[in-house]
This record gives sequence, C-alpha cells and structure tokens, in this order.
Amino acid sequence: MTQLYTMAPAAAEIEDVPVLIHALHGAMDAGRAGALVARHLEGTLGARRVATFDPDELIDYRARRPVMTFEDGRWTEYAEPTLALDLLHDDEGTPLLLLHGPEPDLRWEGFVAAVTELVERFGVQRTIGIHGIPMAVPHTRPTTVTAHATDASLIPAAPDALGTLQVPGSAAALLELRLGRSGHDALGFAANVPHYLAQSEFPQAAAELVRQVARSSGLALPVGELEAAAVEAAADIDRQVAASAEVGAVVHALEQQFDAFMAGADRAAHGTLLAQPVELPTAEEIGAELEAFLADHGPGDGDDDNAS
Repeated sequence: MTQLYTMAPAAAEIEDVPVLIHALHGAMDAGRAGALVARHLEGTLGARRVATFDPDELIDYRARRPVMTFEDGRWTEYAEPTLALDLLHDDEGTPLLLLHGPEPDLRWEGFVAAVTELVERFGVQRTIGIHGIPMAVPHTRPTTVTAHATDASLIPAAPDALGTLQVPGSAAALLELRLGRSGHDALGFAANVPHYLAQSEFPQAAAELVRQVARSSGLALPVGELEAAAVEAAADIDRQVAASAEVGAVVHALEQQFDAFMAGADRAAHGTLLAQPVELPTAEEIGAELEAFLADHGPGDGDDDNAS
C-alpha cells in the first residue's frame, strides 16, 4: 500500500507509538469537532510529519473543489488537500500519532489497508477516531458522546443514545471495522452536537472529545484553550437565543427531551435521543427554526469560517 503515501525521513527514527488518533473531515463532522481537535493538538503539542497521502489517488476534486486564489490577473495560491500522519508528544512526553485531513473519496479499502500497515509498522496499540454528529440535543446541557469500539471493554458502559441504525458509511468507520477484524484495538468517540449548530464550530464538542481521548488512552492532553473557547461560544449562542422567544421555546423543548432521556437512562430505560415524544416538535422542526434564526443573527453574518 506504500503507493498511496510517502514516508518522511523522520519516520525512520520513530519507535513504537502506543496511540493513533484519526480525525478525517468530510461528510460528517458536525460542529467541526474532530477538525477542531486536530488543529488544537497540532497547535499546542507541535508536530513532525511522518507520512503524506497522495491526494490524486484519494480525493475527488470535482466533488470537493480545492480553493484557488486569483489576484492581479493571475493565479497565486492553491489550497492543496493534505491528508497526513504526524508525530506529536503529549504534555508528559508520550508519543502519539495524528492522522488528519479530508476523508478519502476514493479507494477506501486501499486507504484502510495503508493505515493498517502504518499501525503495524509503528506498533500502535490503540486507534481512536473522533468526529461530531448532529443530534437533537440542546447547547445548554453538557456535551455527551456516542462511544463505539471493536471490543466493549475498551469503552465505559453508557446509555444507548442511538439504538440500531443503518447509516451512510465513512472511511473512518470502515477503518475501525477492518482494524477490529484484523485483531487490532480500535474505538471512536462521536460528540453529540446540537443539530442547529452543526454547520458552525462548536468548541464544547471538541473539548469533550479531548477529555474522552485522554481518559481512554492515558495521554496527558491539553484542553484549556478549547474550554475557554467553549465558554465564549456558549455566551454568544445564549445571546442569540435570548433575542427570540420562539427560539427559546424550541431550545426549552430540546432540554425537556434531553432531560427525559437522561432520567430514563438512570432507570435503565430504553429510549434514545433520536426518539421524538409526540408532545414535542420534531428534530427537523426544531432544527429548521433554529438554523434560520441563527443564520440571520450568527457571528460574522453567516460566515461559517468565522463562527464560534
């Protein structure tokens, strides 16, 4: 599988690395949770490039066109997609690997085989995937996560918020499935992001993902900057919601639904956060109203790149 990636010279010096974290952004990363974590870890822990995947082999440029800059009558910049594996060290000096970048559009099986090859080459004992998923949850409650693993002993017991589903696949999910079947420990955490905030950065979810990864791996990972950003984002969202009685009402409905689920979970009930009590608005109705309101009142006048 080496034709899919190029090893950096520094890779020859690397010995066993216990944990590999992967955060691939594509069709599913609500609140940009996984991308925020990757950016945060790279910025706070530093990074050395280990391997770079060939975008021409894996990316469909016409489906996700890279941005180019045109100025003064000529093309000046090209934002080349970068899918890479980097070496980091946590706050105690323990090495970890971070696989980050766009989810491959093509050759999923080849990509999974290539990552498995890297897992075995560097003696990775545990692979952890992170991303965000949109859920019918309010921003006023602590961020919850949906955990999954190739072996139930890898994650703590928790209420089932989803039940049994068939959903569109992802390269990250396929990687976890294939690693498990080949005898490797693999798990993942999906932060449950309020669906009305799914298109904006939601640092609350990113902070919780860092905490979950740290607990499951024993890594000493910094989270303070994300927690500070989460406080600022929550205050901004509260101001926007307070400006509309209608939006406040649907947030309150989501709070009721969330609290009812959590209370039922304490009694070993079998409801899910996807279930819609008949007395509450549906997730689609709540999301449509909140999305429309926040789009009109959000930071940066709807510019997602500047949204918090």
